[in-house]
Amino acid sequence: MPDKSSLSERDICTKYISPAIENAGWDKFKQYREEVNFTDGRIIVRGKLSTRGKRKRADYILYYKPNIPIGIIEVKENNHSVGAGMQQALEYADILQLPFVFSTNGNRFLFHDKTNTESLEQEIELDDFPSPEVLWEKYLNYKGISSPDAKNVVEQDYYFDGSGKAPRYYQQNAVNLTLEAIAKGQDRILLVMATGTGKTYTAFQIVHRLWKSRTKKRILFLADRNALIDQTKRGDFKHFKDKMTIVQKRQVDKSYEVYLAIYQGLTGSEEEKNIFKQFSPDFFDLIVIDECHRGSAKEDSAWREVLTYFKSATQIGLTATPKETEEVSNSEYFGDPVYTYSLKQGIEDGFLAPYQVIRVTIDVDAEGWRPEKDKTDKAGNLVEDRIYNRKDYDRNLVIDERTQIVAQKVTEFLKNSGRFQKTIVFCRDVDHAERMRSALANLNSDLVGQNHKYVMRITGDNDEGKRELDNFIDPEQTYPVIATTSELMTTGVDAQTCKLIVLDTEIGSMTKFKQIVGRGTRVNEEFGKLYFTIMDFRNATDKFADKDFDGDPVRIKEIKGDEPITGDNDPAEDDEPNDVEKPVVKDPPENYGNDDPFTKKKTKLQKIYINGVDVTILNSREMYFDKDGKPVTMSMKDYTKSLLSEKYESLDHFLNLWKSADRKEALIEELNEQGIPVEELLKAVNRECDLFDIICHVAFDQKPLTRKERANNVKKRNYFTKYGEKARAVIEALIEKYADEGIENIESMEVLKLNPLSDFGSPLEIVKSFGGKNQYLEAIKELENEIYNLA
Repeated sequence: MPDKSSLSERDICTKYISPAIENAGWDKFKQYREEVNFTDGRIIVRGKLSTRGKRKRADYILYYKPNIPIGIIEVKENNHSVGAGMQQALEYADILQLPFVFSTNGNRFLFHDKTNTESLEQEIELDDFPSPEVLWEKYLNYKGISSPDAKNVVEQDYYFDGSGKAPRYYQQNAVNLTLEAIAKGQDRILLVMATGTGKTYTAFQIVHRLWKSRTKKRILFLADRNALIDQTKRGDFKHFKDKMTIVQKRQVDKSYEVYLAIYQGLTGSEEEKNIFKQFSPDFFDLIVIDECHRGSAKEDSAWREVLTYFKSATQIGLTATPKETEEVSNSEYFGDPVYTYSLKQGIEDGFLAPYQVIRVTIDVDAEGWRPEKDKTDKAGNLVEDRIYNRKDYDRNLVIDERTQIVAQKVTEFLKNSGRFQKTIVFCRDVDHAERMRSALANLNSDLVGQNHKYVMRITGDNDEGKRELDNFIDPEQTYPVIATTSELMTTGVDAQTCKLIVLDTEIGSMTKFKQIVGRGTRVNEEFGKLYFTIMDFRNATDKFADKDFDGDPVRIKEIKGDEPITGDNDPAEDDEPNDVEKPVVKDPPENYGNDDPFTKKKTKLQKIYINGVDVTILNSREMYFDKDGKPVTMSMKDYTKSLLSEKYESLDHFLNLWKSADRKEALIEELNEQGIPVEELLKAVNRECDLFDIICHVAFDQKPLTRKERANNVKKRNYFTKYGEKARAVIEALIEKYADEGIENIESMEVLKLNPLSDFGSPLEIVKSFGGKNQYLEAIKELENEIYNLA
């Protein structure tokens, strides 16, 4: 037997851990997986480039069935203690919602059993590893699942279509926690999952498992827009095939098992339009409510009436943005979320795209505008003499020059970063969206001349625009490139390749703000979409600093006896769309002003249109965010200094870490992952320096040297004369490479394939000139030491 202390971690796994697991009865092909990457690695943006950080990886995950993970094992080399991996394993177990946690060094296991509070941790021998049946029984008891029917629900398999697509860990958490809640009799369930994390796919897996197990036989999927229903039928729910139908006509067919419908298609102000009442109240066993933060969150809405009618059905609410105000509450109806997966967590895991924010301040927004004496509008009417401000613009006062300058700034950004980046411009209303479309078309007349769909207004009142919505969100379609909109595209638009979101509208609601940001959060690596930009003209991104932006939903609404609920919402800050498809209804006078989105009568403000106003941009600045997604309010240098002082206790500490790092690039990646804004630092201090000098300067007040200065210092010392002629020429070329591009580029063997290094021969020939690979790597290490020699 080999000495365990000389074995690698992988060898420990192969020779000791896998045999121990299999001897306990775990099936190698179905019940455990090795080296499981369960995140994609945070996307780190470096200027116009991006890379990924490290994935979170478990050494082993244990499954009772392929869809039911129950345990995790963290393995360390034998020169570590048996519990050395426990803290990391516990962190991963919390993320993956696993109760059974093991750490091992190949001698024995340390078993952390969350189901046993009396004996939480104990050491066990390799031969005593628990069997799948033992852990499963403990799991069921821990979850409170005892009846055969309940077991049937949680043990039902996922739907696999053979494509290799399987639920991500958070989708698995959401599905399993939902099924466990239903198995225990819970009939109102709320799932909170950030936009772009696959809520509909998660819903399909929940529905399919309940339907397949015959726990729920008739299912209704409710949304608030036809586009979402069509998208659902063609997408994740397509596997129901002929068992599924869309409720469209007045006379419904009750022979199907899965029904898709929009609220507007089921309800109306006249009794005969309430199609849902053609179904008996107990017809459906399960109702899934997509975007449940909208009308169904309101207690007195027509949407809530549908849910109340089918009150015997289990109801699952899906939303990225649960609505919690004094008047409206998702939690009051559905209960607290059984699972939450936030935007912050999605970005941290690398499943969602990070964002950069450009704040643009226009003088008339910051300072207000007052008409000069006898100023008339475009119709010749006298403009009221008062101070107009940002909240007035495009709501009751339109300044042509302001629209023009916004369009110019957007066009300038696209010309600098790529004119075919999918872009959504959020405007105040349909009129504003049309004027913005026209301004952008004039400024991009060369591309509009080639294809008029380069920029289009996509609003609920415009059939031509709505027809292009699918093309806009289709990554394969070039046109439309720019979409101007007001409300239609705030929710449910799966814009995978949207790289620019422009905010030129007041956003009073946190719910609406989150939904709009969600239009850019999807990742599509195939089409180069790894991050997106928010260009903000209205200070809407102040909401990033709000403690509620990415926090858990907190119940606010309080019900006191029969006290009526009232609200006084500013119509400009109302979340309900004003440009989406709605049935035409005749509102009785007594209903004017109520809160039902289908009977509410809004008073339309009379707009004033003016021109001849001098409008300029005061400043345009990029905002920076910490690792928790909150805006950085201090200067970039001060913020970074505080972060670096936490990481490095002294200059010597930093120098030792830098010198001992096998690869400087790995250290740079680590800094990026920890939220140190490497790219922004280089821009702020000096792009001609590398990160070593930036850190020494910012954190420890050392004078920074440029890469060229460091390269010249190395040449003066002439230390490389000890090498042969060819090797010396290679070293000199590497020094120049460092001066031009930085340390990361000389650490990789790939550099030997690039000019001018490739002129010296193949990588093998170059390495031989140093005496072999090990000697070449030693030479690189020595070169790095010379480069960073502080003397």
